[in-house]
Amino acid sequence: MINKLKKKVLLSVIIGGILYLAFTIYADFNQVVNAFIQFNWFLLPALLVLSFLNYLFRFFKWDYYLHIIKVKIKKVDSLSVFMSGLVMSVTPGKLGELLKSLLVKEITNVPISKTAPIILAERLTDFISLLILAIVGAFVFDFGGSISITISSFLIILIILISNKNLSIPLLNQLEKIKFLRKYLTSIHAAYESSYLLLKPLRLVSMTFISLLAWGFECLGYYLILMNFNVNFGLLWTSFSYGFSTIVGAISMLPGGLGITEGSLTFLLIQKNVSKDIAVTTTFIVRVVTLWFAVLVGIISVLFYQKRYGKITVESI
Repeated sequence: MINKLKKKVLLSVIIGGILYLAFTIYADFNQVVNAFIQFNWFLLPALLVLSFLNYLFRFFKWDYYLHIIKVKIKKVDSLSVFMSGLVMSVTPGKLGELLKSLLVKEITNVPISKTAPIILAERLTDFISLLILAIVGAFVFDFGGSISITISSFLIILIILISNKNLSIPLLNQLEKIKFLRKYLTSIHAAYESSYLLLKPLRLVSMTFISLLAWGFECLGYYLILMNFNVNFGLLWTSFSYGFSTIVGAISMLPGGLGITEGSLTFLLIQKNVSKDIAVTTTFIVRVVTLWFAVLVGIISVLFYQKRYGKITVESI
C-alpha cells in the first residue's frame, strides 16, 4: 500500500516539476529567479499557518459527517485519518481521498460504502463554496460566468437527485436490472443512505459555510503573496481568481489540477497586465504553500499513522 502511495506522489511530483519548468521557460528563467529573490520569505510561516487552518476547518466537516452517520471513532484517530488523506491531494479530483474511508475501515471495521459518501459531501461543499466566490467574481469582474453557471447547474441537479428519495430510489431500483451491478446493490444503497443524511439542506448550508471559511484562509494567503509583489487588485478579485482557478483545475480531473490551476492563475494575472515573471512566481509560491504543503502534511501524517496502527494493509487504492 505504501509503495503505491509513494509511486503516486512521486509521479505527481515529476509531472509538477515538468510543468513548472515549462512555466519558468515561458516567463524567462532569470526573471523568475529575480522575482523569487524579491519574495519576503519571513512571510512563509504565516502562509503555511493559513493553509493549515484550511485543513483544520475541513477536518471539522469530516469529523461532523462521521458523527452524522454514527461512525464511532476517537477524535485523535479521526484527525489522523483526515490528515493522512491529504497525501492524496494530487490525485484526479482528489478522488484518492477515498484513502480516508479505507483507513476508517481499518480502525473501526465500518464498511467503505458507508463512509465514502463523506468524500462526496466534502467535495460538494468545497465546490459550492468556491463557486460562490467564482460567481460573485464573475458578476463583478465579468469573467468566467458561463463556466461557473454550468458547474452550478450540474451540482444543483445532483443535490436535488440525492436529497429527493422519490427520484433516487426508483433510479436505484433500475440499477438492479443491470446484471454486473447486482452484487454491489447493498453497498450502493448504503452509500445512498449516507449521502442522503449528509446532504440534508441545513447540513449542506452549514458545512458549505465552513468550507467558505476554510478556503477563505487560502485566498487570504494568496492575497498576501500578491501584496508582497505590490500586486493589489483587492481581496475580492484575489478570492475570485483563486476560487475560479481551483474549480477549473478540479474539473479537469488532472492530478491536483496540475497545469490547469497554475495556468489559470497565471493567465488571470497576465490579463491584469502583471508581468509574466511575477505571475508565474506568485503562482508557484501559492501552489507550494497550499497543494504541496498539503501533500507534505499528508506524508507526515501517514508515517505517524503507521507508527500508531502499523503498516497500512488495505490494497484497494
